[in-house]
Amino acid sequence: MRLPVDVVVTATDPATLAVKKASRTIPVVMLAVNFDPVKLGYIGSLARPGGNITGLVFQHHELTSKRFELFREMLPTVSRVAVFSDSETVDQLSALEAANRSVGVKLQTLQLRNPPYDFESAFRTISRSGAEALLVLEAASIYRGRSEITQLALKNRLPTSFAFPDYVEAGGLMSYGVNFGDMWRHAARYTDKVLKGAKPADLPVEQPRNFELAINLKTAKALKLTTPPSLLLRADSIIE
Repeated sequence: MRLPVDVVVTATDPATLAVKKASRTIPVVMLAVNFDPVKLGYIGSLARPGGNITGLVFQHHELTSKRFELFREMLPTVSRVAVFSDSETVDQLSALEAANRSVGVKLQTLQLRNPPYDFESAFRTISRSGAEALLVLEAASIYRGRSEITQLALKNRLPTSFAFPDYVEAGGLMSYGVNFGDMWRHAARYTDKVLKGAKPADLPVEQPRNFELAINLKTAKALKLTTPPSLLLRADSIIE
């Protein structure tokens, strides 16, 4: 802030909070991923931010039930699903449990603690539990282990569901979630508006409109799974 700068772009809750504490006048464009900026007092409302902060907001729990639905469509006979969760995914876990009430799949939640997480130990626990698939909830400390998670899942022959296509590119089976490339491009457009004189208080905080279904057919083949044509037709990205 002492440089000084004309605008600050933030991509995490701690960063947004730090900037808010440091200045109430320098414009901020935030990517509020997995936290509620209204509830935390960063903005007055999505439509009328009211201060020096604007940007985009997305919370993973809003798509959890849809992701679960797509995973079940891929694996209609699976009855026991392991779930990776941690302290940052409480809302996602609640949304998943609510979506499962009318389905009755056995959810075996494994709470990851003390990052960096010991994923090898987590997979040993899953193996003993008899889980037939793995749904991974999304948090920064989990995302950092995406390559290890996908490779261990393949080694243990577990179909997987994630929030980001990055996991699918690393060998995961499927993902459904927001297009973060679009979010970052939109943040760039907001930054441009601010640099040209727009006030953050007058720029509504927007929510993403584009969501992507990604499927790794190479992984499906390795797991001897047949991907339903209905999913292939809806997929935005297919890895062969």
